[in-house]
Amino acid sequence: MKILVDADACPVRKIIVSVAKEYDLDVIMFTDTSHILADDDYFKAVLVDKAKDSVDIALINNTDEGDIVITQDYGLAAMALAKGAAAIHHNGWFYNESNIDIILFERHIRAKARRAGEKNNSNKKRSRENDLKFETCLRKIIKEKIKEIHNS
Repeated sequence: MKILVDADACPVRKIIVSVAKEYDLDVIMFTDTSHILADDDYFKAVLVDKAKDSVDIALINNTDEGDIVITQDYGLAAMALAKGAAAIHHNGWFYNESNIDIILFERHIRAKARRAGEKNNSNKKRSRENDLKFETCLRKIIKEKIKEIHNS
């Protein structure tokens, strides 16, 4: 089990590394050339070309069943679930088989509205509560995955 992170604009990188260290889990952060990751001797950084979906493709190509993927990209989350990985949003909720279809449908509706000229300013400022919720979610999935490994 490893943690793979869609690190472009990911606000929880420090939390991921801190929790991963506690459980001795490998972390791989994927970013394109337009983003710079602060040096860290714990995680592996994978830098890819700045092209459409290049980070997503690199990340999913390195994802195995049982891994944990952290992303705010709904399409990438759907691909991770299809590979048998867990997927978490950085705001602290799980993508799963029960919610991914509706999430993708809502994304489609929002994209259509944007193309039609509708504006949506629903971006809220990140709070400490978001970070705590994410950390709780990450710890929960790690514990579940460890339990699965020990029971198999």
